[in-house]
Amino acid sequence: MPFDRADRLKKLPPYLFAEIDTKKRAAIAEGRDVINLGIGDPDRPTPDFIIEALERGARDASTHQYSSTEGKLSFRRAVAGWYERRFGVTLDPMNEVISMVGSKEGIGHFPLAVLNPSDIALVPEPCYPPYRSGTIFAGAVPHYVDLTAENNFLPDFDAIDPRAAGAAKLMFINYPNNPTAAVATPEFYERVVHFAKKYDLIVCSDAAYSEMYFEVPPTSFLAAPGARDIGIEMHSLSKTYNMTGWRVAMAVGNADLVAALCSIKSNLDSGVFGAVQEAAIAGLNDESDFVDRQRAMYQARRDTLCDGLSALGFNAAKPKATFYVWIPVPEGMTSTSTCEMLLDECDIVVTPGNGFGAPGEGFFRVALTVEESRIRDAVQRMKKVFGG
Repeated sequence: MPFDRADRLKKLPPYLFAEIDTKKRAAIAEGRDVINLGIGDPDRPTPDFIIEALERGARDASTHQYSSTEGKLSFRRAVAGWYERRFGVTLDPMNEVISMVGSKEGIGHFPLAVLNPSDIALVPEPCYPPYRSGTIFAGAVPHYVDLTAENNFLPDFDAIDPRAAGAAKLMFINYPNNPTAAVATPEFYERVVHFAKKYDLIVCSDAAYSEMYFEVPPTSFLAAPGARDIGIEMHSLSKTYNMTGWRVAMAVGNADLVAALCSIKSNLDSGVFGAVQEAAIAGLNDESDFVDRQRAMYQARRDTLCDGLSALGFNAAKPKATFYVWIPVPEGMTSTSTCEMLLDECDIVVTPGNGFGAPGEGFFRVALTVEESRIRDAVQRMKKVFGG
């Protein structure tokens, strides 16, 4: 017999990536050579030194039991050391760092820790969908803050309704940004702190793409003066070390906010597998050029794609960070029609911008997660449709 789903699920829009995957699978089942530029999942394997650390950890019988929710102290110390070296941010590993089963998990659970039913969260759009869904699952209400090209895809704090800001309890920020690839400056984070303190807001910063930059290294929100008073930051090893399937990340920042998230997690999960934490430590302590080589690879892919699309008449600005390119659709087309055309006529999967929220209409997102040769193939296929 059919069962009625909970109302919280009925409030969600269809999960965008699931819909794209369904269409992609159907095309592949038809025997078509599909180039998937739709989902941000690194195509290269996890480096050997991390896999070797996992193997050593898995042979340690102490990792075979339940993990602590907050994570091994050795992992938390490695996170604190990495934040100090990378951002100049000093963290107390005992109270200001916890492990997460991927940053998506932390983002989805954090609203449960700080929001009550009918509370308001300021959610940027276009956005990574868990900011929206996590808020809804907590019974709270998203108030959307438009990110526009005119403001470099940063929130315009002067344009936020003061009544909404005054009623809100939580604000999400995400830089380098998914899907727009926008980056934030230290001055922007200072404005975030000022705005949050003015309206008594908690700030949740998603910094999962901070290591995927091509020019100036992005800073951490927590490096801004006063940020530790009101903020928590989510970070992940997924993209930096090609570890999306490993599900390991960290939440750092204000001790009370970290403890609140840990309380939620202790009721809902049993922590990150200890051997995976050992592998993560190897990544955090790595002094090789692995990450530099990753950046160079993505930069070459970025340049190949953007130069090729620009020759076809697209306004394909080269992003300063992330492995995404956020591209305006051709004149007279919509996000959906552009993506449908690319799949139907070019066998290319990309992501419609409106799937990240209404302000994303008029754009599509490309993920640089295939080999450079495949990106060249994609440009050649598009040339047959769009000319140039």
